[in-house]
Amino acid sequence: MNKTEYFPLVTDDGQVIGKASRTECHSGSFLLHPVVHLHVFNSAGELYLQKRAMNKDIQPGKWDTSVGGHVDFGEEVAHALRREVEEELGITAFEPVFILRYKFVSDKEAELVHSHYTVYDGDIQPDPIEISEGKFWKISEIEAQLGKNVFTPNFEQEWARIIAIKDLNFPAKTK
Repeated sequence: MNKTEYFPLVTDDGQVIGKASRTECHSGSFLLHPVVHLHVFNSAGELYLQKRAMNKDIQPGKWDTSVGGHVDFGEEVAHALRREVEEELGITAFEPVFILRYKFVSDKEAELVHSHYTVYDGDIQPDPIEISEGKFWKISEIEAQLGKNVFTPNFEQEWARIIAIKDLNFPAKTK
């Protein structure tokens, strides 16, 4: 059965105003739809990044946020975050900390990103369909690769936003 995925359409402050299919949202329509991100740090302050599988329709083969996924129509952000983390990395026991919400516009779509982080030292089992590779990076390694077409533009923009938050007790700032 070919099931069409539907995403909520939202205002800049997250109010649901409609719905559209994944295809509509990713076709250059710039319909604003919500997504969730989780940055997974280990206790050494290293950040887990995933390398997007080559079959992804957006930014295949680029290193990206630990977890990123769409909120389904009728789903709460908190539920979407837990669902995506379990689907992509096999993690079920974690405590997310909200970082920020912002609008990201690429050349194909517009997303309202709900960004979180967690500190996690357990087992990670990346979904081989979604992720071709995953590993923990030292912050200095990330910083050295910024602007070199290694990471997705979304990750680079989000990383800059997060690092700029002065009062955030973020693992990358404490190591």
